[in-house]
Amino acid sequence: MNNIICIAGPTASGKTALAVALAKELSGEVVSCDSMQIYQGMDVGTAKPTMEEMDGIVHHMIDIIRPDEDFSVSRYCQMAAPIVDDIIARGKTAIIAGGTGLYMDSLIRGNDFAPFPSTGMREKLEAQADREGMEAMLALLTDIDPEAAAKLHLSDRKRIIRALEVYYETGETITAHNRKTQAIPPRYTPIWLGLDFASRAELYSRIDRRVDIMLAKGLVEEIRSLLASGIPDKCTAMQAIGYKEFTAALEGFCSIEEAADLVRKSSRHYAKRQLTWFRRNPAIHWLIRREGEGAEEILNRARQIIRDFDN
Repeated sequence: MNNIICIAGPTASGKTALAVALAKELSGEVVSCDSMQIYQGMDVGTAKPTMEEMDGIVHHMIDIIRPDEDFSVSRYCQMAAPIVDDIIARGKTAIIAGGTGLYMDSLIRGNDFAPFPSTGMREKLEAQADREGMEAMLALLTDIDPEAAAKLHLSDRKRIIRALEVYYETGETITAHNRKTQAIPPRYTPIWLGLDFASRAELYSRIDRRVDIMLAKGLVEEIRSLLASGIPDKCTAMQAIGYKEFTAALEGFCSIEEAADLVRKSSRHYAKRQLTWFRRNPAIHWLIRREGEGAEEILNRARQIIRDFDN
């Protein structure tokens, strides 16, 4: 049988439960593909699976760095690919599960990322952006790589600087680099499963319940502890949905109730963006949960897709 399965879908769609159920049946291990579950000490707000939810199944790529450390899709792939290869080499099934589409697609394709800076170019570009503003930086990128610039906005500081950095470091635009990468056959050929709901209202209801559960499990206390430990409130990890809003509440900018409403709204928007990303992938077999269906029905349909794929 195929020894790699990808389980994609929006937040609160049941990816972890399906991954664990399939891992039990297929002698599998789960490789998390979530850009927030990598952070240590950020358990409640990222809906990190508990020991009970893992149910004895080995999970990788969880709790691997501190919240104040830099992380990227490149680093994710550099760490996750050897894990996937090792799982397969041991004759087991690698089940890659998560909602961070860029990480998942990049891992499967085996993207050859542009090199990290070696000349201090990023720092020079950051300083230039501080002096001249992002409008000037985007104009500069437009002259160098108009195709990449057309996809970016002034708020995309990190991506604008990265695109300029790639050009100045390599002499090649990031658009040209990405085209070459996409022309390379993918590193893996997985079975793709996608989770969604026939009723958008049901997904939103699950998201709302998840926010309530996070509050009940102590999300506010978790954030207070992170801040007390010296984690900066402006670092990338603390800008994640849930952490940003409740940090603002703790700092007196809004009430806990107002923050919770913002988290629900932001999570719904994020789920829509996730679905937009994954629906561009024609290889995904969608498991659409209909009204009244539970996890067992979804698992049965996943089993059938896997059987059909192997035949």
